[in-house]
Amino acid sequence: MRVICLDIGEKRIGVAVSDPLDLTAQGLETIWCKGFERDAVRVMELCRQYDTDRVLCGLPLNMNGTEGFQASHARAFAQKLASLGLNVRFQDERMTTKLARDVLLQADVRRAKRKDVIDKLAATYILQSFLDAGGWREESPKIYLKGVWTMSENMNQDLDMERENIVELVDEDGNEVRFEHLMTLEHEGGVYICLAPVEPMEDVEEDELVIMRIEEDENGNDVYATIEDEAELDAVFEKYLEIAEADEGDDADPEE
Repeated sequence: MRVICLDIGEKRIGVAVSDPLDLTAQGLETIWCKGFERDAVRVMELCRQYDTDRVLCGLPLNMNGTEGFQASHARAFAQKLASLGLNVRFQDERMTTKLARDVLLQADVRRAKRKDVIDKLAATYILQSFLDAGGWREESPKIYLKGVWTMSENMNQDLDMERENIVELVDEDGNEVRFEHLMTLEHEGGVYICLAPVEPMEDVEEDELVIMRIEEDENGNDVYATIEDEAELDAVFEKYLEIAEADEGDDADPEE
């Protein structure tokens, strides 16, 4: 399935699309922004035209990896697209606009013309980088568990000692479930824990990923709150993937 890529700005949205084999990126058009509602309608039209629900949004991070106004703007528009049923992911787009501008300057493209094509070219670079990194691979699904969980008082009893990083959580109904702790991470001031069920759970498929937000109750004890905001869940999941992929790269044999 093709991927539509968006370079989201305040005035313009550059659009690119992958070829049917998801190998190469091609510039498509520039959307001149007229508000989230009308801009989203045009993105939906393009998705129908190319028979896809996959939308890759460039995320304009600061050079130190933090998010500012532009990233918040991109996430807000992405949330609008997700609410319409599109499958949205993000790709770090640092330096892509500068790269596109440098290419156009070297090609001696007139200033007025550059405005029409620079965002489309930047979207092409974002998408090609995404495709080169493996493209739209199937990811571990995310589970929408409900409620607030607490740490089991029996956590150190009868656990599988052959496996490390096992935690036992108790839901609001008193049901105890064991998870493998995959990662704890920070995102936009919040702290999140990423888990995988140790044993089969009802309505939970194998290899599904659970993400909870760590909070404090009125007594100052840690509790684990499930996330109902899909945009928040997606953002944390993307950060989990970034960290996991970076860790895999660090573990690779430097001689390979």
